[in-house]
Amino acid sequence: MGKIITIANQKGGVGKTTTSINLGACFGVLEYKTLLVDADPQANATSGVGIDPKNVKTSIYECLVNDVDPRNIIIKTDNPNLDILPAHIDLVGAEIELINMPNREYMMKKALSKLKDDYDFIVVDCSPSLGLITVNALTASDSVIIPVQCEYFALEGLGKLLNTIKIVQSQLNEDLSIEGILLTMYDTRLRLSNQVVDEVRMHFQEMVFDTIIHRNTRLGEAPSFGETIIMHDASCKGSINYLNLAREILQNNSMTRISSEEKYISVD
Repeated sequence: MGKIITIANQKGGVGKTTTSINLGACFGVLEYKTLLVDADPQANATSGVGIDPKNVKTSIYECLVNDVDPRNIIIKTDNPNLDILPAHIDLVGAEIELINMPNREYMMKKALSKLKDDYDFIVVDCSPSLGLITVNALTASDSVIIPVQCEYFALEGLGKLLNTIKIVQSQLNEDLSIEGILLTMYDTRLRLSNQVVDEVRMHFQEMVFDTIIHRNTRLGEAPSFGETIIMHDASCKGSINYLNLAREILQNNSMTRISSEEKYISVD
């Protein structure tokens, strides 16, 4: 049975979609069957794997609001082990339409439960909000990854997100755990980046991934080609970072026999 991991942070521009796309792609490259779920009305995860959202006729919106079987909506990507459940701008209206539905927080769980046996991992990309769609994703998930950028306002709003996770754990999904806090957009040239890393590690200790995602030009340009970083440039620092993250998650979940010494690929 597959593990569902949500990538969430209500702060925008922290690397949620970049992480969702490229973590999913790296799981695929490591031969784990993976589904990427685009739960953001902006549909950037959909376009980031080479699918034009304008050509998407049915999306996760229909799964949540009309109870359409998600197996009929899934689209294959260029990565043979990575599929996507796409999004469309219609998802904007889902929050309003779900309000009066019974068990409104469980609609995504209902949809994804049909897919758990088909995949090793299901990675959910959320919008930068703590709205009903994000609550649905957390309710459906086994764990959550929280991207935090290595910049001045790194911890802004993090307490609110952690409080939301606690509420979901106590009222909707007692099995939800924090997979880890992921430091992103790290620039070795900036003293501030190192200060943020030290501060986050001091506050959250074992919750923080060992892997850090460096600021990387290739990571930024890959979506404009409709490619994941591993397809765009497999040897760049961004690819190595996300491969290391995938390997660390596998190691933490006892899903690989990689020894501690071989756990990471070195970054020059």
